[in-house]
Amino acid sequence: MIIVAFGANEDGAYGAPIETYNQALKALDECGLSIAKKSSLWQTSPVDVTGAQNDYTNAVFEIETDQSPHEILEILLDVEAEFGRKRTMRNAPRSIDLDLICYHDRIVKELNLTLPHPRMHERGFVLWPLQEIASNWQHPLTGKSIQDLIAGLPDDQTAERIKDKAA
Repeated sequence: MIIVAFGANEDGAYGAPIETYNQALKALDECGLSIAKKSSLWQTSPVDVTGAQNDYTNAVFEIETDQSPHEILEILLDVEAEFGRKRTMRNAPRSIDLDLICYHDRIVKELNLTLPHPRMHERGFVLWPLQEIASNWQHPLTGKSIQDLIAGLPDDQTAERIKDKAA
């Protein structure tokens, strides 16, 4: 299972985060990343930020491809750039964020790529949507189930499923 996460909390080149999400799915498909499953969209509170930020729109989706993790990461970064992503500081507001969360059960620790994503197990905005499409998923490093990871989230992380407005 190859999982990618989407997040946005400000308008971008394609409009509001929900429209950005829909357009990003189309762009990824055109790059050879076929969407096999997708979660609902979720409205989530910002995590690890200083100052006020808007809530995020988040989702995860499973992709099917023969491309390597490095090739997928390059595509994700290219789509972010095409959609106007500006990297100013860590956890800054953003119009689009695409993260490679896991590539099957592969464990990778390299300068520009860590799999599974190094903070995904601490992020409700990844775990709640992931549970929708992969309720039996287990973290390849810790062996913890998705349910155990969710149970360990801090109380200040909140999420609400958005009525399906996605493509």
